[in-house]
Amino acid sequence: MDKNLLLNRDEAFEESMGKIYQWFEEKMYFKIKDEFLKYNEADIAEMFEEFLSYDDLLTRAIVVYRLLPKSVMVDVFAYLPSDDQLKIVERITDAELNYIIGEMDFDDKIDILEELPATLVNRILENTPKTERKLINTFLNYPDDCAGSIMTPDFISLQKEWTVKEAMAHIKEVGMDTETIYTCYVKDGAYKLVGIVSLRTLVIAPDEERVMNLMHTDFVCVQVNDDQEEVSEAFKKYGFIAMPVVDKEGRLVGIITVDDILEVIEEENTEDIERMAGIIDMEQSDEDYLDKSVWKHARNRLPWLLFMMFSAMVTGAVLNAFEEQLSTVIVLVSYIPLLMGTGGNTGAQASTLMIRGLSLGEIEPCLEDAGKVLWKELRISLCVGAVLSTVNFLKILIIDQQTPLVALTVCLSLILVIMFAKMLGGMVPLAAEKLGLDPALMANPIIASLVDLASMLVYLCIAMVILGI
Repeated sequence: MDKNLLLNRDEAFEESMGKIYQWFEEKMYFKIKDEFLKYNEADIAEMFEEFLSYDDLLTRAIVVYRLLPKSVMVDVFAYLPSDDQLKIVERITDAELNYIIGEMDFDDKIDILEELPATLVNRILENTPKTERKLINTFLNYPDDCAGSIMTPDFISLQKEWTVKEAMAHIKEVGMDTETIYTCYVKDGAYKLVGIVSLRTLVIAPDEERVMNLMHTDFVCVQVNDDQEEVSEAFKKYGFIAMPVVDKEGRLVGIITVDDILEVIEEENTEDIERMAGIIDMEQSDEDYLDKSVWKHARNRLPWLLFMMFSAMVTGAVLNAFEEQLSTVIVLVSYIPLLMGTGGNTGAQASTLMIRGLSLGEIEPCLEDAGKVLWKELRISLCVGAVLSTVNFLKILIIDQQTPLVALTVCLSLILVIMFAKMLGGMVPLAAEKLGLDPALMANPIIASLVDLASMLVYLCIAMVILGI
């Protein structure tokens, strides 16, 4: 999109928001509705998020929402976050809610029902046809992090004996109610997935040709109980826009589309970032930062903070044990933050790259790859350590005006600390993965604690040897 067009669109959006705020004050609801309808459903949902966040505008925003055309109501509702959906659900009639739920795509419907209170879900299911109710209950019973929880049963399935003419007639009949028509899935009489055929292939093939002669049998599929993170890796690997899901007997039960996988990738990336920062979500909640209570934030951050605090106590005990020696060359104390900070940063760099390599499948937690990582990090640490120690050696001599022996003590310690931190940062994630632990959760806190302790021990030992303290 042209940059100027994008800027003009943003300016128009902001201008509309200003007018709508004014019209809310004047209770000009039909004008607000008409202004909303100038935008697509995703933009309208973004606007509603803003207005639903204000208690004094909430009731008025619901009034405008109920004025929207029914098809727009459904799409806007699907784009809203779960907490805003709940605000709407609590303020509309059962008839309106049943219509919205009934018109939504099946996978979006399941996502919403998972968030609603059980009593409300039961009321919705009471007005749902028996066949669909049974299917919904099946989907709701899948674990939250498996392929079954993000798939949809709305797809094009064909019989392998059909002709192209029969297949195209079927696509025209059911295509409007399916998630995608570009890829069709071929089943046998036992509902097992036997092949995949594209709409392009069907369109250009002769009408009398059999589907079985056009389908590809070397397809990729996932199991219904596969972890959603593994499914996202398969999407990234093969570049699909949709992927079939089968049960243990190979029967086709649904498909997963790329839009659902984008949400999974966002969730997994958020989880990894939090864990690398030492944040443990006790309840595996998907609440936004501002929606989560202060106590939940504190509880999620405390475990590793306590661990690091206790490790700092150990480091402090080491310093106390060498207090007499340090007092003889007091200037050494001023370089302790330099060693600990540099060691922690270099270790974090290495561990971050290892965690990324593990998540992308570039590195395996095996002995061969561990040896390669160790050798590479050793050489990197020598290069990095040589540059940093040279800069510090000159700084200590020229700017700090300390003796060459003090400079040598600090810089030699710096090289050894960097070597230790780099190799530890490379090994801890691999070891955690091998043991079945989460490297993103434990790597950085453990590395920071061990590097701090090692920095003190190395520094003090070298100072005893070189300076004779």
